[in-house]
Amino acid sequence: MFLSSKNLNLVLLRHGESIWNNKNLFTGWTDVDLSEKGLEESRLAAYELKKSGFSFDISYTSLLKRCIRTLWIVLDYMDLMWIPVFKSWRLNERFYGALQGLDKKEASKKYGETQIKLFRRSFDIQPPAIDIKDKRFPGIDPKYSRVDRHFLPLTESLKDTKNRMLPYWKTVIVPKIKLGNKVIIVASGNSLRGIIKHLDNLSDDEIVNLEIPLGIPMVYELNNNLRPLKKYYLGDINKINQAIEYMSRQHRL
Repeated sequence: MFLSSKNLNLVLLRHGESIWNNKNLFTGWTDVDLSEKGLEESRLAAYELKKSGFSFDISYTSLLKRCIRTLWIVLDYMDLMWIPVFKSWRLNERFYGALQGLDKKEASKKYGETQIKLFRRSFDIQPPAIDIKDKRFPGIDPKYSRVDRHFLPLTESLKDTKNRMLPYWKTVIVPKIKLGNKVIIVASGNSLRGIIKHLDNLSDDEIVNLEIPLGIPMVYELNNNLRPLKKYYLGDINKINQAIEYMSRQHRL
C-alpha cells in the first residue's frame, strides 16, 4: 500500500516488547531495553514499512532506550539512519509513580484489583506518587538534567501524559508535518494515546480503551489542517488483531 503524495503523512509506532513488558511489570520511565521478541517486532515493523514503500524525512522518539532502539532498527533497515532524530522527555511513557517496578499481579494484591484497574484504565486518576527522594525520581537521572525539575513527575494519569506531550506535538512536530515532511514517531503506548486522542478527537472513555499493539506501524494520512483522512495498521490483519487482543488480555491481568 502506497501513500498519496498529496496527503500529509505520519506514522506512529509503539516500541517493541521490552524486558519488563515480558515480565508484566509496571515500567513507566524505567529505562529498560527491548526483549528478544521486541527486537524481532522492531525488525518486522521496519520490513512492513519498507515493503509498503514508506520513507521518512524526520523522526521523533522519547528518551527511553526501548523506543530509541526500535527507531534505530527501523531506520537502519530502511537505510535512513542519516535523517534527523529528535528525542524528548515529553514523548516518554506515562510515569506510573509508586507502581513502577511492581509486578502487575502483586500490585493488585497490594492495592486491590479494583483500584489497580482504576489506576490503569481511567483517564484522570493518578497512581500513588513517589517521594522526591525515591531512587525512581527522574530528577536524579542525568538524562533529565536539562529538564526543569518542576516538570518532572512524581506520578501521572493518562491525562497528565497527554498534557505533558501536547506542547511538543503542537510546537515542534506539527510545523514539520505541515511543511510536508514525512514523519515517524516511535514512542510508548500512553504518549501515543495522547497524540491519537488529539488527532481523532476521542472521548476520555474511548482513549483509555484503545489498545495499541507493540511494534506494528499505525499510518495516518492527514489533510492540510491535520485532520485524519485515513488511518490503518501495516501488516497481516490476523496478526494485527492477535496483537491487539494480546494487549487487551494484558490489561485484564
